[in-house]
Amino acid sequence: MGTRIAHVTDPLWHTCCRAPAVDVCPREFLSGVSMNTRKSMPNLVRRPVIKSDSAASVPSEVAVRTSRTPPLLLGAWAAVTTLVSGICTLAQAAPQLPVKKELTLQVANQLADAAQAEAEKRNATVVITVVDDGGYPIVLRRLDNTQVASVQVSIDKARTAAIYRRPSKDFEEQVKNGRISALALAGGVPLQGGLPIKVDGVVVGAISASGNTPQEDEDIAAAGLAALEAPQTARYFPASSVDAAFSKGAPLLETNSFKVHASRRDTPGLAEVHLYETDVIYVLKGSSTFIVGGSIIDPKDTAFGEIRGKGTIGGTSYALKPGDVIVVPPHTPHWFKEVTPPFLYYTVKPISK
Repeated sequence: MGTRIAHVTDPLWHTCCRAPAVDVCPREFLSGVSMNTRKSMPNLVRRPVIKSDSAASVPSEVAVRTSRTPPLLLGAWAAVTTLVSGICTLAQAAPQLPVKKELTLQVANQLADAAQAEAEKRNATVVITVVDDGGYPIVLRRLDNTQVASVQVSIDKARTAAIYRRPSKDFEEQVKNGRISALALAGGVPLQGGLPIKVDGVVVGAISASGNTPQEDEDIAAAGLAALEAPQTARYFPASSVDAAFSKGAPLLETNSFKVHASRRDTPGLAEVHLYETDVIYVLKGSSTFIVGGSIIDPKDTAFGEIRGKGTIGGTSYALKPGDVIVVPPHTPHWFKEVTPPFLYYTVKPISK
């Protein structure tokens, strides 16, 4: 029985045993054949295959070849790697912008409200200005009988405090101490009365007052600034303090956005109109004939946003008793025409400006 040896190509072996995509690796020895992958091997190395008429098997030495990754696949892999690397680089290079807090119209009005309340307590005639961090006005209020010149001066003071990030008084002090060049500040004035508004240590705007003495102007502006710095905390009133408030009719709490009054009436009162306050009335004790609407007789301004008169003409009459609730919107005349004393009621006043 003869044995024949022939060289054939084994496709399956070639498919499973291809070299890795990267063509650089240490020298290896396979089946006694020295291989350096930096150099190309012959395209085809055939191994001897024993063909026999019998089932007998004999050992065989085989020489194998290395096969490179096809150039097309290698190029695609390189392109993908480059693309991913580029995306990662762009992601890492994206700028991270800070979050900036801005002074809103609502907050600016609250600050101006507090400053105006302080000015009215002092019977001061001033212009109150609230500006943004660039020194541009958001709110400007000229109180009655305030001199016209104070309008621009108030704006200048607030702008100075905003763009220089400090009280405008600092520059007035510099001039007093001999630094005359402070008179030439770009966009600023060395006049007391402007204060920066800070949130978390960052200036978001400024508030000022102008029209009275320098110190009084700054005090009024400071009263407005205090409204922002006041802590927002819950308030608790024990029964004893509530009873004391009802005994004479007094506010329990007043803020720039709402008020809570422990109200009491033993006699009829004047007719009223509130321009910015809604009156939410809850009756606890007594009774009253309450007129809502119509027009006020002999109206007079008695305080900021408040008009009073001797009574009303027209309107709707309500008989209020304990447990009743009535809501009176802003700009609506109302009048406790008759009361059965003591008439006790809560008044909650949301404020909108």
